[in-house]
Amino acid sequence: MSRRPAVNYLEDEFSSDSYSEEEFPKRRKKVNKKKAQSAMDEIKKQNKDTKFEEDELIEIPLDRPSDFIPDSVSKVFGSSDFSYLKLKPDHASRPIWISPNDGRIILESFSPLSEQAQDFLVTIAEPISRPSFIHEYRITAYSLYAAVSVGLETDDIISVLNRLSKVPVAPSIVNFIRSATISYGKVKLVLKNNRYHVESSQADILQMLLKDEVIGQLRVKSDTLTTTSDGLVRTNKPKSDGLVIAGTAAPASDNSITNTFNTAIGSDPFEDKVEEDDEDEDDDIDKVHSFEIASESVEIVKKRCQEIDYPVLEEYDFRNDQRNPDLDIDLKPSTQIRPYQEKSLSKMFGNGRARSGIIVLPCGAGKTLVGITAACTIKKSVIVLCTSSVSVMQWRQQFLQWCTIQPENVAVFTSENKEMFTGDAGLVVSTYSMVANTRNRSHDSQKVMDFLTSREWGFIILDEVHVVPAAMFRRVVTTIAAHAKLGLTATLVREDDKIGDLNFLIGPKLYEANWMDLAQKGHIANVQCAEVWCPMTSEFYQEYLRETSRKRMLLYIMNPTKFQACQFLIHYHEQRGDKIIVFSDNVYALQEYALKLGKPFIYGSTPQQERMNILQNFQYNDQVNTIFLSKVGDTSIDLPEATCLIQISSHYGSRRQEAQRLGRILRAKRRNDEGFNAFFYSLVSKDTQEMYYSTKRQAFLVDQGYAFKVITHLHGMESLPNLAYSSARERRELLQDVLLKNEDAAGIEAGEDSENMIGGGVSKRVRSGGQSSSATRTTGSLAGLAGGEDMAYVEYSRNKNKELKEHHPLIQKMYYKKKR
Repeated sequence: MSRRPAVNYLEDEFSSDSYSEEEFPKRRKKVNKKKAQSAMDEIKKQNKDTKFEEDELIEIPLDRPSDFIPDSVSKVFGSSDFSYLKLKPDHASRPIWISPNDGRIILESFSPLSEQAQDFLVTIAEPISRPSFIHEYRITAYSLYAAVSVGLETDDIISVLNRLSKVPVAPSIVNFIRSATISYGKVKLVLKNNRYHVESSQADILQMLLKDEVIGQLRVKSDTLTTTSDGLVRTNKPKSDGLVIAGTAAPASDNSITNTFNTAIGSDPFEDKVEEDDEDEDDDIDKVHSFEIASESVEIVKKRCQEIDYPVLEEYDFRNDQRNPDLDIDLKPSTQIRPYQEKSLSKMFGNGRARSGIIVLPCGAGKTLVGITAACTIKKSVIVLCTSSVSVMQWRQQFLQWCTIQPENVAVFTSENKEMFTGDAGLVVSTYSMVANTRNRSHDSQKVMDFLTSREWGFIILDEVHVVPAAMFRRVVTTIAAHAKLGLTATLVREDDKIGDLNFLIGPKLYEANWMDLAQKGHIANVQCAEVWCPMTSEFYQEYLRETSRKRMLLYIMNPTKFQACQFLIHYHEQRGDKIIVFSDNVYALQEYALKLGKPFIYGSTPQQERMNILQNFQYNDQVNTIFLSKVGDTSIDLPEATCLIQISSHYGSRRQEAQRLGRILRAKRRNDEGFNAFFYSLVSKDTQEMYYSTKRQAFLVDQGYAFKVITHLHGMESLPNLAYSSARERRELLQDVLLKNEDAAGIEAGEDSENMIGGGVSKRVRSGGQSSSATRTTGSLAGLAGGEDMAYVEYSRNKNKELKEHHPLIQKMYYKKKR
């Protein structure tokens, strides 16, 4: 393998708290100083004329063999010198390489075994970057937890890695895998026949739990189940037993991953000698041991198991749940799910039970249908939580479209609808804010909440799980009692560190799809991404350099060259027959652009009825081909007809928002154009802070394999008829108007994505960074003070009752003192 200088941040990241001493035992602490010194002496002999400092002593990890002698350039690479790794004889046919230092995995995506290797690596590692030919993954503790939760054993993980790796897997990686998987998934909490059981395939683990002073006292001795001599219940290991996921023909299986590799790769001569003495242990493989606990002791047992490093994996044996009534729901015969949707669901139902976790699919790839199919498989009461009221109505419509549930069994709980289903089992669709609200509720809302909290729900679907803060999640999870939880998202990223909380609040990541792979197979649109550099005009750039406040943001958003580029792209794509969405987080710019171009726009204060009219006209009216949206449209609209997206203003460096906006045009298109059939433009004012934010925003999409083409000049823009701001006089008038706006106009529309598309709300603006001061300085004009800018003098009549009302003498004394 060719050498490259070590990248410093990788070494810093490895030495940080994210990789503790427990995760990589004995690394870097017990360096063989004698071996390192002898290696340094050897280098000095080979380079007699070179002077070496004391801090250049090479740190040699224990993974390196004792006979390894560094050469003269080893000091450049330090701990990233992997020349000691021995390549296997057939390394050219093996697709991956594993770094012994930090668990990074490099995959050759052009290898014949690439498809099978990707399925395996997505299960055991976190995807870092997946461009066209080389993919990067990283093994983490959470990714290994997810692998164990879907049924993979420790030895299976190590075995398959060895089969795929060009070099033998380093002992440090093997130790890390074993330490991370030694206890996770070994203990399960299962509800069977309305009784809670602590279950494990290893009897000695349960014996250890029963000896614990807390758990041992909470055990319930069963009168109906026969116990063995050690006091445990011994039953057959759960299998799928012909469980067929709704919409599929083949039963779910836990062994699909390892079976695929055994078939595709065949036997490995490096491991054949290890697999000779396993036949005598077959009797115990298909058995599991368990003991029963009372339902009121579940939380105590889970907490105690977490404290003793045996976290409980929750599974829902829904087929044997007799207490909760079944829901009459199934997919319609005309509904067919795609292969990647079936694969994601097989990770959830691999052993015939429902596992809780998160499924990550791109926008437009059918996350809603995955949730609906899971609900049709479990067939118990379901509650769906969304980010907005528009999403609620879309989920309701999708359930009625794809499955056989009756409309009277589908209830909606929003600020406008508070009716529940009347049968024994049903479906409820609501928003996070309605369920997690802790303020005073109306009588009807409290009545519905009592209905939700008093029931035992079989399944809960959490849509767009990334947008809700962790504090709200904890309220939702604890408020609604559900046996199985499924989180759906396209972007499992946040700019803070709260994504990690989802691993314990909901469950591990069960599946994550490859965006580029789905685009190549035609499941999502093939998008051309471009960044258009718009030079600042001299007048605007002069004021931009002079301003120090937030007005600078308004100047680069309202850049006349950017406006002209937007106008040209709209004209060009409308001539092609495209449907265009223009996004702007800044409401002032949104209104100015839309009104100048004569296009409809939607933002926070747009009434709900007007929103629906605009969206329907955009979808079905050939005369309405362009709409302007503020950030309210980031996640909550379904516009499959849109083929072009133009972004003129965004939320600083948010990677998630960039991916969510791209998702508005990712749905597979009806027309079969060769090459790209959807277009994503990000308009950026050149030589401004906006370029920094744009690069940061693109990081997530670049990691998914998208390449941003930089456009420095739009050919033919100057000859466009009726081009706006083409004269110096128009540009000066625009600049004057921008400078007269106060700083609030430079803000972005307030609210998390959880408030998106909620009709009738009042549009708010937020300031960028820092706390708001008690006094603000704004730029205005004398015309504004005199009422020339939509201001009016209004005299309000005072309430006479307040003046006549008697007050306490102390209050009156304070009042008069204040007036003086």
